[in-house]
Order: sequence, then structure tokens, then C-alpha cells
Amino acid sequence: MTFGQLKTFLEVVRHGSIRAAAASLMVTEPSVSAGVASLQRELGVALVERQGRGIRVTPAGQEFSSYASQILGLYDKAARRAREKAGQTAQLRLSAVTTAGESLMAPILKLFRQEQPSVELWMEVGNLQGVFDSLLSYQVDLGIGGRPPDIGEISGEPFLNNRLVVVGSPEHQLAAKAGPIDAAQLAKETWLLREGGSGTRNNTEEFFSESGIEAPPVMTLGSNGAVKQAASAGLGVTLISTHAVAAELASGTLARLDVIGTPLLRSWHVLYRSQTDHSPSAEAFLQLLRTQRTKQAVDDWFGASRKFLS
Repeated sequence: MTFGQLKTFLEVVRHGSIRAAAASLMVTEPSVSAGVASLQRELGVALVERQGRGIRVTPAGQEFSSYASQILGLYDKAARRAREKAGQTAQLRLSAVTTAGESLMAPILKLFRQEQPSVELWMEVGNLQGVFDSLLSYQVDLGIGGRPPDIGEISGEPFLNNRLVVVGSPEHQLAAKAGPIDAAQLAKETWLLREGGSGTRNNTEEFFSESGIEAPPVMTLGSNGAVKQAASAGLGVTLISTHAVAAELASGTLARLDVIGTPLLRSWHVLYRSQTDHSPSAEAFLQLLRTQRTKQAVDDWFGASRKFLS
């Protein structure tokens, strides 16, 4: 068994086809098929099987893929730690949820870069489930997102307040309403939601439950940018972090609806595998997040629009 075989198999799992995996790896389809076949012979079980004109990953293949991801991730982590120990360039790998990656992390990364200029930074951006998956498979050192899951394999600590508010178009009929708005008035509104696995969607569904909103019309959109554009155009309302909409609230392209029960008070967390030792660069990043300097850097970044964060 080789790392190349594992990587090839994981690309097949990720893309769901030999052709797409070959294109991703920039190799021929026969070489991908041969790599998977060789791995199956060595393991003595079928990892993929024919399904019509394509293939599907077997239950055994799905089980094996989770361990294969961890093996490759742990190897990569070990290699990076060895290089760092030998005095070569240290690398810090982060995974951030979309809201944090798009709206929050720039001033924090800038501050870290000023204090640790020799560390090479790498950050992926996705939904909360993707952050958890990257941590569990050792692909990243730290994650940035909401509270850690209950599974116990991932721990975390809060480092910054995160408030979520309901926003809509400035022309929304409730935008100019004086006084608090009963959530029941929004029960028939179209709610603009992120995809499943998103922390923002999880928070919205919790808000529905707490506010007695049952099965409202929804429109699912794959990014905060799309959600904000749709809200601004009057296609619906959304519950979203103030860090994501401070600029739009300041410019007037979005309006906050003063809904009872909001803002939801949450925290941004730095996440990591439980019972793991951190590299010097990861430990330096953790220590920075624990200081007041981080909050000050974020406040300075938002400037005049930071008044909309509270």
C-alpha cells in the first residue's frame, strides 16, 4: 500500500468517478483504475463496484476512506512538524467557516503575520462540517467556527463574541417598524438559508424552534455573498452574523429587523483535535487569539461600521 494509492482512491471517493478523479490528479483513467484495483487486491475487499455505466463506493470503501484520509493527513502533519523542527519554514494550516473566512479572519491573519513573519499561512474556507472533517483527518492544525460538536474528538475555546441578527431589504415592510418585532410576523417570510452543514443554518434552525416558527418557506444558497444579495434584492430575510453584514448595514443596502429574541449571542471558537499537541506555530496562533490584541485588530478592521456588531 502506498500513499499514492490512498490519494488516488480518495479522489475517486470525492468525485464519484474514475474519469473525474483522473482529471483532478492529471493522470490517465487506466492509471486510476489500476491504482484502485491494486489497493483492493491488497486489502482483499471491494472498495468500489460497477453501477450502470459508472461506479459507486461500497460500504467497505466508505469505511476505509475515513481512515485513509487520516493516514494521509497525519503523514502530512508529521512531515510539516519535522521540517519545522529542522528549522525549515513552518506552516500553519487553518480551516475556517465561510462567515469567518470571508469577514473575520483577514485582520487576525494580518496581526499573526506581523508577529510571526516566518510562518507560511494556509487557510481553507467551507462550512462547519467541513471544518470538523478537516480537523478529524489531520488536514489542518486549527479550525475557526462555532461551538465544538458533542462527539468529544474536537475541543475548542471561545475567543470573540459573535452576534446573529435578522436582516432584509431596506424596503422590507418591517424595516422601519418602531419597536420590537414578534418572530411570528416572519413565519410566512421566505428565509434565505445556507446549505446543510453550515453553522449559520444550524443557528437559524435553532432560532425557528425557539421562536415557534414551523416550516417557513426557504431558499437555500451556497454562500454568504449570495444570501446577502438575495436579501438586499427583497427575496427574503436571513439570520446572519453581524461580522458578515456590518458593511451592508452601514451603507444601507441591508436593514436590520429588530426581532424579539435577537441578536442571538454566540461566540467564535478556535477548534482543534482533543488531546493533541500543537506545533509551535499553532500554539503561537492560539496564544494570540487569547489576547486582547485580537479583538482590537478586529475592531480596527471594521472601523466605523463596528457599531453594527453589537
